Amino acid sequence: MPSSIPYPMDVERIREDFPILKRKINGHPLIYFDNTATTQKPVQVINAIKEFYEKYNANIHRGVHTLSQEASELYEKAHEKVADFINADWREVIFVRNTTEAINLVANILDLEDGEVVVSMMEHHSNLVPWQDKNLKVVNIKEDGTLDMEDLKEKITKKTKLVAITHVSNVLGTINPVEEIGKMAHEVGALFLVDGAQSVPHMPIDVRKMDCDFLAFSGHKMLGPTGIGVLYGKKDLLEELPPFLKGGDMISHVWVDRATWNELPWKYEAGTPNIAGGVGLGAAVDYLKAVGMENVRRHEEELVRYALDGLSSLGVEIYGPEERGGLISFNLEGVHPHDVAYFLDKKGIAVRSGHHCAQPLMRCLGIKGTVRASFYIYNTKWEIDKFLDALKEIQYGLRR
Repeated sequence: MPSSIPYPMDVERIREDFPILKRKINGHPLIYFDNTATTQKPVQVINAIKEFYEKYNANIHRGVHTLSQEASELYEKAHEKVADFINADWREVIFVRNTTEAINLVANILDLEDGEVVVSMMEHHSNLVPWQDKNLKVVNIKEDGTLDMEDLKEKITKKTKLVAITHVSNVLGTINPVEEIGKMAHEVGALFLVDGAQSVPHMPIDVRKMDCDFLAFSGHKMLGPTGIGVLYGKKDLLEELPPFLKGGDMISHVWVDRATWNELPWKYEAGTPNIAGGVGLGAAVDYLKAVGMENVRRHEEELVRYALDGLSSLGVEIYGPEERGGLISFNLEGVHPHDVAYFLDKKGIAVRSGHHCAQPLMRCLGIKGTVRASFYIYNTKWEIDKFLDALKEIQYGLRR
């Protein structure tokens, strides 16, 4: 694991921790620019999962034997690590499968009848579809890809029960002013949920400062394994709300006709959880804390500026504001996004193409999809140069 270091980070040293980056794709060194979808895993995370299965594998909270006690301790420690990462109480950290499950959990335990839910046009489907059977209001975006704050003010009313907004758009890269939005929600007595899938892995997050009631994010987007995610919820609120799934480990006492619930966070973690995934997420948090989230953010800002300058010189259509998270969505005139992605793959460059689980936003933009390049701690300017050279080849081919 890298030691805590000042900026600029030693990216070449970091890259040594990621075995997959040694691969070649179609004869070219792998350049992985699909980090918004999922990130690669360092050996520290891979080994933590491997070690769990080799040395500690047992069910948690079920036995007095040594393995069960050790597995329980590792799993609970992972909750503590995540809580510290976002400045929460560990009892406020619920492990789920992913951001989608976290948001759906909230949608199923809140009583939103006779009230309204406010979301934005830039939401991922996972923060839109769960609310579609509610009284839904959708906030518009401005031409530059930022949230229309005036429209938001109009749509948050005394009827609003929940405001659910993405912190960073997975298409536009827009960084929404979540602290300001949260204040607006709380002023009318509404709850505030933040989709942090694209922010928690990329910048310092403090739930106390943000004052959100819920925060959802995924482990696999922050160096952790798939199948593990997090729902943060304010302790007092979670204690009042009902459980979602019912069964083993979320109970305190059970009679034939009734039951009482376990303490937090286990009240919301029914059944055998993804124990190894939790341990892996804890290892990922350790890695990111060692790198420093301020360093992560500054490194991505530098890469984005460099890539935006290069793309602008090529005359491609870029979507979203100048100030953004670590991703860029764009289109080459006359070339379908999938064709661009296919050609880049031939050069060993992995990008995402399509609607990025944001079809309403694509319709709003008047397009069917984009090419998306997204960056993380192991990406370099050299890789961006190769990426830009490949795009130039496509443009040259069109001119011939």
